[in-house]
Amino acid sequence: MSPKKCPLDREQLEELTKQFSTPFHLYDEAAIRSNARALKAAFAWSPGFKEYFAVKAAPNPYLMKILKTEGFGADCSSLPELMLAESVGLSGEEIIFTSNDTPVNEYVKASQLGAIINLDDITHIEFLEQCAGLPELVCFRYNPGPLKGGNAIIGHPEEAKYGFTRPQLFEGYRILRDKGVKRFGLHTMVASNELEATYFIETAHLLFDLVDELFAELGIKFEFINIGGGIGIPYKPEQKAVDLTVVGEGIRKLYAEKIEKAGRGLLDVRMECGRMMTGPYGWLVSRVLHKKNTYKQYVGLDACMANLMRPALYGAYHHITVPGKENLPHNFVCDVTGSLCENNDKFAINRALPPVEVGDLMVIHDAGAHGHAMGFNYNGKLRSAELLLRENGEVVQIRRAETPQDYFATLDFAGLNNFKA
Repeated sequence: MSPKKCPLDREQLEELTKQFSTPFHLYDEAAIRSNARALKAAFAWSPGFKEYFAVKAAPNPYLMKILKTEGFGADCSSLPELMLAESVGLSGEEIIFTSNDTPVNEYVKASQLGAIINLDDITHIEFLEQCAGLPELVCFRYNPGPLKGGNAIIGHPEEAKYGFTRPQLFEGYRILRDKGVKRFGLHTMVASNELEATYFIETAHLLFDLVDELFAELGIKFEFINIGGGIGIPYKPEQKAVDLTVVGEGIRKLYAEKIEKAGRGLLDVRMECGRMMTGPYGWLVSRVLHKKNTYKQYVGLDACMANLMRPALYGAYHHITVPGKENLPHNFVCDVTGSLCENNDKFAINRALPPVEVGDLMVIHDAGAHGHAMGFNYNGKLRSAELLLRENGEVVQIRRAETPQDYFATLDFAGLNNFKA
């Protein structure tokens, strides 16, 4: 079981709303740090272990700086994400750049930063060489196709747009070797939000075997394998979190058997978790604006799917609590909605909640990853603020809420006077 609790109670949240209007996202620094240390402890046996926080999950430099102080790097997939990594002092091989359908300027920036470039396709070897030059260290993303099962979010690997096939891997590394590249890494990620610990152990097994085969055929040694991210979080209270100790120990045993016995030198184990690092330690706090009773009961919030779109995009479950009413009978069945002109703008459907009144606060749990990050401005909705609960109990704003001026900033209203419709 995974109990769903917000670190602030109703009185504390109400006090916070006097300074910051709802909706807002709230993150817990102490919990994020504790979780980061648990991941490092699980891989303490691997001196070269490195976690690259997947910036896409929570692209806020304050959160990234916290994780940097815990020894984490950044997994980036775009120019702005690279710039965020740079802004918190990350550079060189503290950054891995994993992208697809990549434009020239992004490869150039990654190269300038000295980031590890993780290529997504065999044709990108020539593309990278022409636009930025081949670096000393290159990594490829492997798509194992039917050899490895995916899951609902990414889908079957053979239908995913990501990565090299197995034959392309061998050909691609041969090309790099012959072009004089000396350092190599190997990466894969074929599932997202996976809760089965053995999945990640099996992924490591797959890559350990593959680097051995690549060495046997091409004579190249690998510095690291990156087993990707994808460690899920228990969105539902009845689910259990992935036991990081089990993952770390399972991979350690494989490492001893597959790598140490082969005597080919060290092979670092690396990861790029995002959701698992911040997801359970972020909450979307909103207020009930309206109640509606037609063919069913509706509770309308001042948040909408512009603040958290996972339920609309994936049909994803996010637990909802009403602060101060946690222990009341949950006998009010309703849809919890936002105000967009889309009928899928719902945080919950047929959800049993305690009696809800206009003006109540609602807390939507596990919104610390792929929450604010996936925000958008459809219907002219403005992105909400992000707040951080510091370890000393202070709450600080780490991103202000958008204003109408932000929404209109890219429009040239002055030019309208000269525009003939």
